[in-house]
Amino acid sequence: MIRRRDLLRALPLLAVGRLAAADGNATWRLLAAGGCAVLLRHAQTVAGIGDPPGWRLDDCSTQRNLSDAGREEARRFGAEFERRGIGVDEVLSSRWCRCLDTARLAFPQHEVRVFDVLNSFFADGSTRRAQTDALRDYLARQSAPRRIVLVTHQVNIAALTGQSVGMGEALLVRMGAANAGEVLSRLRGA
Repeated sequence: MIRRRDLLRALPLLAVGRLAAADGNATWRLLAAGGCAVLLRHAQTVAGIGDPPGWRLDDCSTQRNLSDAGREEARRFGAEFERRGIGVDEVLSSRWCRCLDTARLAFPQHEVRVFDVLNSFFADGSTRRAQTDALRDYLARQSAPRRIVLVTHQVNIAALTGQSVGMGEALLVRMGAANAGEVLSRLRGA
């Protein structure tokens, strides 16, 4: 038996699927209109899950980093914004080097600011709820016509939206007091 609560959770996912299938440009039109945030998972990395044993946040050489393909993927992602004439007001990132590199390569004309609520909680889920609530609160305080890019990790995106994204893939999420963090569409890079 399907519970009403489960059905209500599934409805936005069905709408997103129809939107993406019906018109790939619809996502870009939503973004051009402003008032939404781009929740971007870092670009493709070297093989692995999580970070290697003994990794340190203050030393990129100890972390799982972007591959050559990932660096190019990040550049193409940002180039698509330029090609379509879509400006970005703010770029925020997790402290992890793969996220910072993705943000800087995609949007080199912007100062990338570290936003700790975007940090991964893959290795320690104890901060999951607090970080997710803080991200939702941040999104609730933002409004149109702003466009914000948030570069983060799969676990953070799934915690906020309930959806999974591949590396270099993004979700457009609602900003503003009503339904902050609600998924509007899926954005695949160039």
